[in-house]
Amino acid sequence: MSGFDAERFKANERAGFNRIAGRYLAGASARQALQQALIDLADPAPGERILDIASGPCLLAADATARVGGTGLVVASDIAEAMLACGRDALPPERLATMVHCAADAETLPFADDRFDLVTIGLGLFILPDPSAALAEVRRVLVPGGRLALSVWGPADDVPLISHAQACIARLLPPPRVPRPSVFRFGESAVLRGLLTDAGYATVHTAGCRLDCRFTDAADYWQAFLDLAGGAAEAIARLPEAVGLRLADEVVHDLQPCRDGDGYATRNRVLLALAHK
Repeated sequence: MSGFDAERFKANERAGFNRIAGRYLAGASARQALQQALIDLADPAPGERILDIASGPCLLAADATARVGGTGLVVASDIAEAMLACGRDALPPERLATMVHCAADAETLPFADDRFDLVTIGLGLFILPDPSAALAEVRRVLVPGGRLALSVWGPADDVPLISHAQACIARLLPPPRVPRPSVFRFGESAVLRGLLTDAGYATVHTAGCRLDCRFTDAADYWQAFLDLAGGAAEAIARLPEAVGLRLADEVVHDLQPCRDGDGYATRNRVLLALAHK
């Protein structure tokens, strides 16, 4: 994208996810089914070495530690150090015994070649300015035959959890001077498979997964969106207070297709992928 400043973008994402770290962790139970689907697809084995990229508060990493046992190792990595700290403070000691935390940029991983049996990326690949660079780094640190398991949001029309909030923002605010990468850009199976194949991965398998979320009212929905959207949450937090309040009020109009009784229900599509080096 012309004029796009990748380092500034990453700094904003880091600040945003550091800002929402505690609330992101608090809302994790709503995404438990998705986390379970990804860890089942990855299928960590006892003794394996695992790298979890975009680990956030380390919940997927914690599930992996239970699978690898005392002879394995899980490295939880994220660009936002406050997210990692939240996970470290919240997890029980038995989950931390075989876990290492590393604040790192996924596009320049600080690990030696052929180091990990499995890499996982839960809802993180689409955030990266240069996903091809990140996939090349993942391939570099995987052992021969090693696995990459990841999840991404589906197409915009199939992810009302995010798309209705984005529609409200686009309706009320001027467009950004430089477009941001879309969080839906890998939501089609063919696109995701092509990205992984072009990055040199073999035997790429994709599958759909549904994430259902219910909200008591529009304010509940808006807060849930902010608790997921690191960079967007950071940008909105910098707006005048009156503008932020108007966004929170006006999103009720965009949410009407999700009306369900006294509240709102969103049925969201997530795409899972498993690939081998």
